[in-house]
Amino acid sequence: MKSLIVILMAFGFAITSFSQEKPLEEEGNMEITKLPEIVINKAEKDFSIYIHEHNADKNVRAIQEKFIAYDIGKDYEGFDEYLVIMKLKRGSLTAVYNENGKLIRVVENYKNVRLPFNVVISVFKAFPQWTIQNDKLYYEQAEGDMLKNEYKIKIKKDKEVKRLVVHPNGDILKVL
Repeated sequence: MKSLIVILMAFGFAITSFSQEKPLEEEGNMEITKLPEIVINKAEKDFSIYIHEHNADKNVRAIQEKFIAYDIGKDYEGFDEYLVIMKLKRGSLTAVYNENGKLIRVVENYKNVRLPFNVVISVFKAFPQWTIQNDKLYYEQAEGDMLKNEYKIKIKKDKEVKRLVVHPNGDILKVL
């Protein structure tokens, strides 16, 4: 019985190894056939793109994740534009879809969020002994391109007040 199993296994391996070889009659020149052209640009018209950075504030992350999971279904049919608004106690996310259900624009606006580490460090390095009074996160995207992503921060030292515009990576864009 053992010899029968060994013979069947050897026969099985031999058959599968010969199946990978090309027959001699197929070798030679290959015929070139013209394939139809493919339009790749069409894909970007059908897909929505939402770009967001990892935010330090858990409430902002939660609303962004809820927005990503949101399915408009067939609600947009029959309208030129479809507006989705998600609100938090300290801000909102507003999105506009077109008549095909593609995401056109996203605007996010939040107050008093937890600032990213890079932002806090750069503000305190540039303005030692100043305190952060309040902040706002503003994010805007249109057609899959990020237009604005910035923190507007109000800092104070004694009676002097300054307003800063800071990029999420920590670069201070403006001092007002």
